[in-house]
Amino acid sequence: MMLIGRIPKKFFRSPYLASLFIGTLVFFSLIFLRRTGGLEAMELGAYDWYITLRPEMPGPDPRIALITVSEEDIRTLNQWPLTDSTLAQVLGILARYQPRAIGLDIFRDIPVPPGRQELNAILKDNEAIVAVSKFGEGGVPPPPALKDTEQVGFNDILVDPDGTVRRAILFLDDGKTVFTSFALRLATSYLGAEGIFPRPDPAHPSRIRLGKTAIPPFEPNDGGYVRADARGYQFLLNFRNQDRPFKSYSLADLLSEKIPEREIRDRIVIIGVIAESVKDFFVTPVSRGQRQGSQMAGVELHGLITSQLLGFALGGQSPLATFTENEEALWVFCWAILGSFLGLRGRSPWRFSLWGLGGLLVLGLAAYVAFIGDWWIPLVPAGGAWIASASVVTAYMSNRERRERALLMNLFSRNVSKEVAETLWKERDQFSEGGRPRPQKVVVTALFSDLKGFTSVSEKMDPQELIAWLNTYMESMTKLVMAHGGIVDDYAGDGLKADFGVPVARTEEAGIRQDAVNAVHCALAMEKELLRLNVLWEEKGLPAVGMRIGIFTGPAVAGLLGGSERMKYTTIGDAINTASRLESYDKELAKDAACRILIGESTWRYVAPLFFTERVGEATLKGKADRVGIYRVVGRKGNGPDIKEGEESA
Repeated sequence: MMLIGRIPKKFFRSPYLASLFIGTLVFFSLIFLRRTGGLEAMELGAYDWYITLRPEMPGPDPRIALITVSEEDIRTLNQWPLTDSTLAQVLGILARYQPRAIGLDIFRDIPVPPGRQELNAILKDNEAIVAVSKFGEGGVPPPPALKDTEQVGFNDILVDPDGTVRRAILFLDDGKTVFTSFALRLATSYLGAEGIFPRPDPAHPSRIRLGKTAIPPFEPNDGGYVRADARGYQFLLNFRNQDRPFKSYSLADLLSEKIPEREIRDRIVIIGVIAESVKDFFVTPVSRGQRQGSQMAGVELHGLITSQLLGFALGGQSPLATFTENEEALWVFCWAILGSFLGLRGRSPWRFSLWGLGGLLVLGLAAYVAFIGDWWIPLVPAGGAWIASASVVTAYMSNRERRERALLMNLFSRNVSKEVAETLWKERDQFSEGGRPRPQKVVVTALFSDLKGFTSVSEKMDPQELIAWLNTYMESMTKLVMAHGGIVDDYAGDGLKADFGVPVARTEEAGIRQDAVNAVHCALAMEKELLRLNVLWEEKGLPAVGMRIGIFTGPAVAGLLGGSERMKYTTIGDAINTASRLESYDKELAKDAACRILIGESTWRYVAPLFFTERVGEATLKGKADRVGIYRVVGRKGNGPDIKEGEESA
């Protein structure tokens, strides 16, 4: 808000420039929040939500099978950890079924007798077996029989600060040696039979390519992340939204050889633990969408990573893509600007709510469709920019409207009726710009009135009594002008100037005619009111007066006059001068009448069917070269038909 206050006021006279500025300001605010991590939790939550909303996969991945060790298996075998002999038996049975790869997701860095020799033998003799290790200091080494072989992969899982797994890692290094993940080892063993091996991508040598798919490495600010740990070679997981992504068999079924050989042959088989007591479980976006407290077993998670790698290599899946930082900034900027124009155009509560919710729905749907197409685009920053821009612009425009309304009402409300003032506000776009009435050419009917004998009256009254007497007169006449749809333009001593047909310019002949009729009706009403006031004044011993009125219809210029400290809305031009001259024309004419009303010929042509008039003649008014036809209004004769140009009243 302090920054807005430093912008030149001229800049904000254009609502479009102001809304653009506000949208840009909101954009930078949202980008700042995004870059500082203020939106990370919400954006990751949106990612999780989209995962759970994705259509379920048609069935389990047929390329992977799980052999799980449950609590029941542990109780039946009365073993934990499983002995080397039991593991050797399990691996032997699986080897006979000839899978393409066997993953052992159970640490075996130290002997668990009996059966160490049998286990070492089967590990060395079967190259399809891949055992796990844990990376880094305090890690867990692989089985000694597989040390320094390609049958080892680390099973480290990346867990985000909120405890959820959303990324997988393919390679890690300790500065000397590069280590390969358990899932990549299994996928490579399976893909080797297809002639597919990991290699650098020709277009981007720093990227790994599996089959026709290059896997872009995860960057610290990809997707909804902010300065995430991107060490090693990571990629974003694209979870399969289904309860059972793989066929799973119990350890007891395998040991009793109840599993059909066809369910194992040419597949990847992963052996792991699902027993609650072992606590090898992880929270994932998929498990968040399931029952409360549900988590995914490590063996199943490794299966998901492996399945995704196979999908990359063999087709059907693509790595989850994200915007670059510049692309994301452009995306958020577009929504900020769109939101600012919503605030500009949808300021009514129902329209703002409808358009605001509609915009969020469109954004959410667009992000969801993109997500199904393997694109993770920012939802929260864009949605925040949309709503924040719309809200700030709406607040700004509402405040601007309040100020503009106050200005217009200050200019007009005391001199026009409440109904006219409201009409002026509703139709302000036709005659105002930046909250100020713009200069415009109008066809106006001007009315000037003046009191006869005011000078002599004012000399006989003390100042306080004179002002009170004059105010009573002016207040009554002002109310009549307002009641007839005119505005009181100016007061000059005992004189009054009123305009009919401003500030909303009349563009049709019917409107101009109605303004002229209203002005004459007003003049007659002023005459009647003056007679009433004279009776009251005479009863109080105050002087009675007469009045002269001049009315003329013609083109004029309407606008604000004055300086920055004081200005007024007025009309100027030849028609205005003519009306003034008509009021002061031949003061001896009808001098005995309480009120003498003279109108010009241009006005007479509009009002002749409705009023009794008498032609005074033509005259060259002071300050005018052309002669003007002058008529005196005698009274109303009821509603008559409209007349065509050139016709006279009876």
